[in-house]
Amino acid sequence: MELPKTSQSPQLLKIRHSMSHVMAMAVQQLFPKARVTIGPWTETGFYYDFDNPEPFTEADLKAIKKGMIKIINKKLPLERIEVSRSEAEEKIKAQNEPYKLEILEGLQEPITLYTLGEEWWDLCAGPHVEHTGQLNPKAFELESVAGAYWRGDETKAQLQRIYGTAFESAEQLAEHRRRIEEAKRRDHRRIGTDLDLFSIEDEAGAGLVFWHPRGARMRLLIEEFWRQAHFAGGYELLYTPHVADISLWKTSGHLDFYSESMFGPMQVDEREYQLKPMNCPFHVLTYASTLRSYRELPIRWAELGTVYRYERPGVMHGLMRVRGFTQDDAHVFCLPEQISDEILRILDLTEEILSTFDFTNYEINLSTRPEKSIGEDSVWELATKGLIEALERKGWAYKIDEGGGAFYGPKIDLKIEDAIGRMWQCSTIQLDFNLPERFKLEYVAADGSRQRPIMIHRAIFGSLERFFGIMTENYAGDFPFWLAPEQVRLLPVTDEVMSYAEQTREQLQQAGVRCSIDRSGDRLGKLIRTGEQQKIPLLAVIGAQEAEHRTLSLRSRLQGDLGAVELDALLKAAISANSQRSATLDLPAATPAAAP
Repeated sequence: MELPKTSQSPQLLKIRHSMSHVMAMAVQQLFPKARVTIGPWTETGFYYDFDNPEPFTEADLKAIKKGMIKIINKKLPLERIEVSRSEAEEKIKAQNEPYKLEILEGLQEPITLYTLGEEWWDLCAGPHVEHTGQLNPKAFELESVAGAYWRGDETKAQLQRIYGTAFESAEQLAEHRRRIEEAKRRDHRRIGTDLDLFSIEDEAGAGLVFWHPRGARMRLLIEEFWRQAHFAGGYELLYTPHVADISLWKTSGHLDFYSESMFGPMQVDEREYQLKPMNCPFHVLTYASTLRSYRELPIRWAELGTVYRYERPGVMHGLMRVRGFTQDDAHVFCLPEQISDEILRILDLTEEILSTFDFTNYEINLSTRPEKSIGEDSVWELATKGLIEALERKGWAYKIDEGGGAFYGPKIDLKIEDAIGRMWQCSTIQLDFNLPERFKLEYVAADGSRQRPIMIHRAIFGSLERFFGIMTENYAGDFPFWLAPEQVRLLPVTDEVMSYAEQTREQLQQAGVRCSIDRSGDRLGKLIRTGEQQKIPLLAVIGAQEAEHRTLSLRSRLQGDLGAVELDALLKAAISANSQRSATLDLPAATPAAAP
């Protein structure tokens, strides 16, 4: 059997798949009333969903793990058996496993199952290890229990999902645990609270983000950089509404294919309006507002457009999965022969923007025409060729995902690698033959005929909210100087130097440096600890000597103690760092800081 597409090795997936069966067997030995549903491997481990009368506890997980070790040590064989549908149904009914009956309905013959010793079996296509002795009892862990709905449907039975992970060696498991702890340290939800960047207020509703002043300042910096990069890249900006008559979503096809992810309509003046889940139809209407000539193409429009999508309660997660978010959307309307050049421009802009936030390692997939699709073969071939040419001209390595494109066109998806090796899907470039056809978009060709333009959908961040979360975890809250919500904190050690601190703050702020004064009156040691906990890039100690000589004793989070620096030198370095979007300041050689 061919394994599903994954970055994990086939052997590791066999281990994890087999371990999920071992776990299910151990659960049913300890809890005879537990009914099994599905138990696949995942990119990071495995899980099994159970219907059990009582909730599983931490103590239960420990008991289940001990039971799994016993099964592993018995070296029980895992054997594949083919049975007819009637045989499978008979075996399932004998075990009183109602979920397996429902699973069986969706399977085609021959039906395959895997036995685990002589006591336990499950419907499964495999593959698995040959026997449990090939599983390492010191290289697996049961991690947590969570709720899950049968078939992911909230109207159906609520199950209990036990998550686990498994590796080939104990050393690999130890490294996994280290990465888990590091991920917890970097969790954007905790950092967002600690640094007072954003919140999600239950009173307003789930999945809606409140940007606090410090987070809003950072968002503004990101947005302004994004806008200037797009102006330089030949784009114009659009602003479009948040709602539209429901007929627009019928024409675009969203109401037919995307309604489950859309909020319900609202009645206004006897017409139904719909919150937008996408920006694309608005850009299409803007294009269609006047007849275009081939001489105008390509047209490049970008928008930071806020959209609203219904996400189930169980899948929302901090900034990563929300119900209201801002897409960094752009659409290019071009001629078929312009595809390669336009895609290359997008790839260049993508690299420029992502590298500014220190994302430089990418995983790229090119997805081609699926079985169910629209458009002429010749157009698909031209479009796919244009994507390949652009990637090769860029010099980026890529993988081809045969048949993985959207029904309306081929696409490029780009994942970014963060500081601890995790890959995040962000950027996407999609060619679209569907919306130009649905909205009858045209341009006047050189021969006077009316032709359809090629439409390119493109996002680099994906969404500002999700990218902000990824970026926060990548930096672990230690943001580069140009992006930090508070760049410099002044630490006056006595009231006598407060006047100089006020003058310094005013000069820094007038130069565009984000600066504050700690007026708490705490001892210097505590002032420094507080600033470090809040991850302020620069702490400036002001004592009598600094006030007298018009200097600051600087302490950098990234560069350590910088000594005594003249205010003018700090101003010059900070202005340069902001304009160059630098992580640190290039300061002249400083004199040693005076003892406080």
